[in-house]
Amino acid sequence: MAVETLRWRERRLELLDQRLLPERIEYLECRRALDVAQAIRDMVVRGAPAIGCAAAFGIALEALRGETLDAAFDLLAESRPTAVNLFWALERMRKALDARGAGALEAEALDILREDLAINRAMGQHGAALIKDGARIMTHCNAGALATAGHGTALGVIRSARDQGKRVSVIANETRPYLQGARLTAWEMVREKIPVTLITDNMAGHLMSRREVDLVIVGADRVAANGDVANKIGTFTLAVLAQRHGLPFYVAAPLSTFDMSIADGSEIPIEERGADEVTGYRGMNWAPQGVLVRNPAFDVTPHDLITALVCEKGVLRDPDREGIARLAR
Repeated sequence: MAVETLRWRERRLELLDQRLLPERIEYLECRRALDVAQAIRDMVVRGAPAIGCAAAFGIALEALRGETLDAAFDLLAESRPTAVNLFWALERMRKALDARGAGALEAEALDILREDLAINRAMGQHGAALIKDGARIMTHCNAGALATAGHGTALGVIRSARDQGKRVSVIANETRPYLQGARLTAWEMVREKIPVTLITDNMAGHLMSRREVDLVIVGADRVAANGDVANKIGTFTLAVLAQRHGLPFYVAAPLSTFDMSIADGSEIPIEERGADEVTGYRGMNWAPQGVLVRNPAFDVTPHDLITALVCEKGVLRDPDREGIARLAR
């Protein structure tokens, strides 16, 4: 990707404003933790690994301003509840602060950014072994370079398979209500000349039944200790459909997304977002005023619907509590 999701320039954070894609490419400048927290809440930056990286830089910005950091940690922790990478990154920054002082926080944030890119490339290599030449791959939401420091998780696996010379094509679910598949995944694939077909979410089962899909691969925002996975709303439905049609269902996520403090998916906090994301988009309304709306941003896929988890350490087939514990050591 020639376009960077996050970039650190002259001690300020610049975030690619993903709300504006695919129409235009603009960067939002952040100079303090408050700016970063607002950008996370407003979906300027999204995707669990990218949120974690952004939060780390939010702390670094406050340290460079000479501000008291406790408030910045609290502010960023409240920005979004489901993606555990946010809390993982903040905890890592707190440990760096305690061990080496505020002067070390800029370097620590940069390390988190560089490590995320390396982890994604390692994940891609492991996951590419699961992809056969000619595979038609369905994915949901955006788990690409835009959701990470670069390369991506689920899309990173697809990129790595392509880079190995395999012919792959992508079926991108549009991902209602925020259209991350239509706006972001399709944009990434078109830019890289990976064949991509966009469908609405409710077309997935139809294509599977006609044997037009070979496998499904998605990212994750949190993996519980037993292997249950929280990901963008609609993922659970895809997993059920994949099992019904005998298709492999893969999840690609770094170890920073694993939350060993959560016993199973029932304990994962699910973010509820505003009604306006469901009733319309970018100023257009299609639902009547006064209608009641539910807008959970994520759902939980039970581990027994997951064929394999891919992380930087390798591939875990039939994930369960024992397998997750081995990976997390």
